Amino acid sequence: MAVVLETQGLEKHFGGIAAVNGVSLRIEKGARHALIGPNGAGKTTVINLLTGVLRPSAGRILLEGHDITSLETHKRVRRGLARTFQINQLFLDLTPLETVGLAIAQRLGTGGHWWRLTGSDPRAVEEALDILARFHLTDAMNERTGNLPYGKQRLLEIALAIACRPQVLLLDEPAAGVPEDERHEILATVAALPADVTVLLIEHDMDIVFAFADRISVLVNGALFVDGAPDEVARDPRVKAIYLGEALDA
Repeated sequence: MAVVLETQGLEKHFGGIAAVNGVSLRIEKGARHALIGPNGAGKTTVINLLTGVLRPSAGRILLEGHDITSLETHKRVRRGLARTFQINQLFLDLTPLETVGLAIAQRLGTGGHWWRLTGSDPRAVEEALDILARFHLTDAMNERTGNLPYGKQRLLEIALAIACRPQVLLLDEPAAGVPEDERHEILATVAALPADVTVLLIEHDMDIVFAFADRISVLVNGALFVDGAPDEVARDPRVKAIYLGEALDA
């Protein structure tokens, strides 16, 4: 299987602290890859390096074989690398339809006229409606985003990322802060993401991780500790001892 996203000896230092220490990851095209580890392991720092929010202290980042280490964040999005955040980054005064429509308009190069999307480009409207339906947001598509339940806001953020038509989608704790009775919808939505979109998932909820991932990488103290198939990681005594505990015995 071809590798779509790769890091080579990736490092990030904050003063004398190595938040990411020599991480080399290979994410295969179409994979469902989870990046897990205890709090402070460096997971979100890795995502911030991949997306250009942070610049690495050392190492390289390759997207489809092209070095994007120095590429600006918006240019990485254009190359097909999109993400969600631990905390929603949404426009709370817009509706879901306006939010997804804006992302589509930006992708099509008509972002300056996004408010005329409905009347000017039926194909874009159809795409927006299709995405909203896929993420169970049709009934709420004309409501103010700030009024939506938090679980719906999390779904909208994933929908917004998908509207960018990414080759690689980075999901940073999509179920974070979501009430228990809404988490199943997040799980189902993540599992139903398009098969041609490669997904790198950060998540503390092991139900989501093991229902979703076909490969798992474990970070500890900023370094890659274990990398393998879910059943291998679940059986690894080092992982149990350091992070997952006996919960993986099931």
